[in-house]
Amino acid sequence: MLTKELLKKIKKIEIKTSRLVNDVFSGEYHSIFRGRGMEFSEVREYVPGDDVRNIDWNVTARYNHPYVKVFREERELTVMLLVDLSASGDFGSSDRMRREISAELAAILAFSATRNNDKVGLLLFTDKIEKFIPPKKGKNHVLRLIREVLYFEPDGRKTDIAGAMDYMLRVIKKKSVMFLISDFLDKDFQRPMGLAANKHDLIAVEIYDPLERRIPNSGIVNLVDLETGREMLVDFSNKANRLNLAVQAETRRADLHDYFRRRKIDKIEIGTNQDYTEPLYRFFERRARRIRH
Repeated sequence: MLTKELLKKIKKIEIKTSRLVNDVFSGEYHSIFRGRGMEFSEVREYVPGDDVRNIDWNVTARYNHPYVKVFREERELTVMLLVDLSASGDFGSSDRMRREISAELAAILAFSATRNNDKVGLLLFTDKIEKFIPPKKGKNHVLRLIREVLYFEPDGRKTDIAGAMDYMLRVIKKKSVMFLISDFLDKDFQRPMGLAANKHDLIAVEIYDPLERRIPNSGIVNLVDLETGREMLVDFSNKANRLNLAVQAETRRADLHDYFRRRKIDKIEIGTNQDYTEPLYRFFERRARRIRH
């Protein structure tokens, strides 16, 4: 049972993200995510300017007058939101945790999809498949997805992106748009992710915290791995320790970026300390430019 406080929070996310969808993202979404292709609609009489390649020769021969086939875009898409609920999502050095940002991003993408009459579904995962909600349409369905991302209590604590990719390849057969929302603090997911990208339109959304990339001079700190529970004392007044962490983080980031570039997987990078509107909009602009050219 959801308390009044939790319902209030869901409503706040709905209002905030609906406004963004109305003002910014709905039209952009429609322009960059095309339907699965063109499907035959009808035949009509040829008029000057029609593409002669669309002439229906059987109908033309029957009526002794040129007729052309008319096609329309098969607009309806399936959008899948894959959200990492591993324990590292409960970390945030600013006033918002990864999980809250994930819920707001999921809301924007889901409302954009439903405004365009597309179906949207949800996969919640950790080091196991936690919950799968099949794609559907409608506002009430979207509100359910937001609620699940915010308040579902997972059994697992670690991350298995490869397992999530394998699962999606088994259950989603038609080409879909998939947003993978994660911190990507995981290993050995490249091959199954590449297979998923070959079949689906896969977009990686990395939510990172700035403290994971650069630690300030903060003295001796007890670091706790939220996914394993492992603890380690580190002296961050030591410049070499701070530099070592920064180099490790930058190497991981560069490797990830290089992998996505090679596999032609679009990536959206969002910090817990920043407004996600600008990175999302830049993604839509990049997609739109690519389509135009």
